[in-house]
Amino acid sequence: MNFTLLVVGLLTAVALVAIALGIARAISPRSFNPQKGEAYECGIPTHGKSWVQLKAGYYLFAILFLMFDVETIYLFPWASIVQELGIYGLASVIFFLAILVLGLAYAWKKGALEWK
Repeated sequence: MNFTLLVVGLLTAVALVAIALGIARAISPRSFNPQKGEAYECGIPTHGKSWVQLKAGYYLFAILFLMFDVETIYLFPWASIVQELGIYGLASVIFFLAILVLGLAYAWKKGALEWK
């Protein structure tokens, strides 16, 4: 196979990114202020440590929400053409929903949906 077009495309992409980063570095302001390194909380000065460690359960709950939310978005295009797909479309969405339900059951069994 002739990979000339692929190589030219990759080299062009790398060159454009390098040029864009070089231009941004050349024209960006270079002033440093100690306030730039501080945490910003809606204009209110911070009290105590700014880096507070949160429980991993919060992150897990948020990731599960996003995962199921994004997967549910895929049902809208299916619903708009459901009659054109026939029985194959119905079987594929039942399989898709079964995977969602199994994932939810697994998360529920592991206790990822409980606030402790």
